[in-house]
Amino acid sequence: MPDITADIRSMEIIAVGIITVLAVISPGPDFAMVTRIALTRGRRAGVFCAIGIGSGVSVHLAYTLIGLGVLFASNIWVLNSLRYLGAAYLIWLGLSALWPDIRKLLGRAKAANTMDVSANMAASQPSGTSAPGTDQTRNGSAFWVGFACNALNPKTMLFIVSLFSQVISPDTPIIQEIGYGIYIAVCHMFWFGLVAVALTLPAVQARISAIKIWIERAVGLCLAGLGIKLLAS
Repeated sequence: MPDITADIRSMEIIAVGIITVLAVISPGPDFAMVTRIALTRGRRAGVFCAIGIGSGVSVHLAYTLIGLGVLFASNIWVLNSLRYLGAAYLIWLGLSALWPDIRKLLGRAKAANTMDVSANMAASQPSGTSAPGTDQTRNGSAFWVGFACNALNPKTMLFIVSLFSQVISPDTPIIQEIGYGIYIAVCHMFWFGLVAVALTLPAVQARISAIKIWIERAVGLCLAGLGIKLLAS
């Protein structure tokens, strides 16, 4: 009997490991967001965004571990609220990426940017003459953008709840479940941090410098489209 229990536990660990990796590397709003932040703000901000994405998973992990995950997932009001919030946030992010073009179309090229809607107003990375605290502010902003992107994502919620209710056994010790949660968060941070680093390699930057603005526009359209799709689903 102990051997059977050990085998089941080993299969559970392997299943959680594989399912998490496949879920993390699948394209989605997180990938689009890291791409945008890394290309417009640089590697450091992109890595902070990746850390924020991984930290955002902790929101869903927290209520799932205390037993509220299934309750939330089965409550249509909670799901709809999260869906509307997530969709609105994605649409806002998409429009903020497209804001320079929208403003030009509206003939407001010289209007003051009082709301700081778009973080991509600076086409290049911060220079060494930036004001004190500028880098910290930009990195902090990148972190919270990534955090909100995952914390408001209903698909992340359903993934976490499904994993803990269907793959992880109810008999699994709470310490091991917390370990799973840490693993899931770290996987998000590692993968999206790797994406941010890859996109900011000098060789990659040299190849995409001429089309960076078009990548920014494509990411904006992708984020807004995902938000609209989420609203319509």
